[in-house]
Amino acid sequence: MSLNETDLRAAIAREMPGVRADLERLVRIPGIAFEGFDHTQVERSAEAVAELLRGCGLEVEIVRHGGQPAVIGRKAAPPGAPTVLLYAHHDVQPVGDPALWTSDPFEPVERDGRLYGRGAADDKAGVMAHVAALRAFGDALPVGVVVFVEGEEEYGSDSLNEIIAAHTDELRSDVIVIADSGNWDIGRPALTTSLRGLVNLFAEVKVLKNAVHSGMFGGPIPDALMVLARLLTTLHDDDGEVAVDGLVGREGASVDYPEDRYRHEGGILDGVKLIGHGTITDRIWTKPAISVLGIDAPRTLEAANALQPTAKAKISVRLAPGDDPKSAYAAVRAHLEKYVPWGASVEVTLESDGSPCVIDATGPAYDAARAAFTAAWDGATPVDMGVGGSIPFIATFQELFPRASILVTGVEDPYSGAHGPDESLHLGEFERACLAEALLLKNVAEALTT
Repeated sequence: MSLNETDLRAAIAREMPGVRADLERLVRIPGIAFEGFDHTQVERSAEAVAELLRGCGLEVEIVRHGGQPAVIGRKAAPPGAPTVLLYAHHDVQPVGDPALWTSDPFEPVERDGRLYGRGAADDKAGVMAHVAALRAFGDALPVGVVVFVEGEEEYGSDSLNEIIAAHTDELRSDVIVIADSGNWDIGRPALTTSLRGLVNLFAEVKVLKNAVHSGMFGGPIPDALMVLARLLTTLHDDDGEVAVDGLVGREGASVDYPEDRYRHEGGILDGVKLIGHGTITDRIWTKPAISVLGIDAPRTLEAANALQPTAKAKISVRLAPGDDPKSAYAAVRAHLEKYVPWGASVEVTLESDGSPCVIDATGPAYDAARAAFTAAWDGATPVDMGVGGSIPFIATFQELFPRASILVTGVEDPYSGAHGPDESLHLGEFERACLAEALLLKNVAEALTT
């Protein structure tokens, strides 16, 4: 029996209470893959996801290749029907300072139509959007599915390539749905068609063999914090444009992002000026960006009257589509080595990198997705948008599965606050996202079944 749009709307409405309850159970598991955290919680999270997929009638296995556990669930396609891979991740970011949260990060709470909790949006809601679509179809699923739920995306997906290489045949599919992005606005869905790449690196400057008395030696000696501060300022010009030669960038993003909306959603304080040139969407989608994420230095309350011999910064470089992480790292390293002041030494080391990507969002699978989104959002057409963040493994999927249509979707909205305190999920938008995925599977079956 095939299900039509009316059937699927009713089925999603029927399933949402249970979907929300299971989402809340997932949020209560603090599955953080970062070093120093209790990784048995990541195991708990993987087991919980596996149980959910078994409940949908899938054959399920938990796999690992040197890292945290991922979950793969499979159900074969009906004769002639396509197979769709549904990706999400079950691990979450650390919560940071709990005092900055209005409520316990791992106890989901609803306020004003939003569900608050770490992972409520990123990306346990992505997991549950897949589950909701599968539950809506029950035994009438019109496509084959492979559900792939990773366990260390927030920590850099270090073992993902090994997992994909070991399970390539199991993951092979006609359409790949990656539920780890967001929508353009509340009430306006989106397909993500480009993402920036990433290079994270450390720069450590050294000027002394050891700390020395700031009164006895201060003056002629450039202390390490002064050197580091001066070096970091060379990464941008006076207008805030990235000043590193060799990084790729371009203008021409397809839609604009009004400054007042950007300032509001970004929480920018009154009086703070934006930096760089071009439209905001150019600056966050198609041009490189460099940020200083942290500095190793004495805390002010603990600082002695001594000149610091070394200082270290973590630098994040977001790469525009078309750039290459290896050449970008070489360019930034060469810049830092060239501009370190006063003869100080600088050691630059790579932490991690990932490639940017551009998706050609044309063809029947993309038409099926846009029709599904338009229906789920009651006539609102989806925006093709870029994302300033990075999902490096999309480039891996593009390379390994060149014939697959890759659809980057998501459940977040501009107010979700992923990675920050008070992360939240708009419950009304979440139901629309669940319906959209169910309609997408129906539309893909109709478009691609031979």
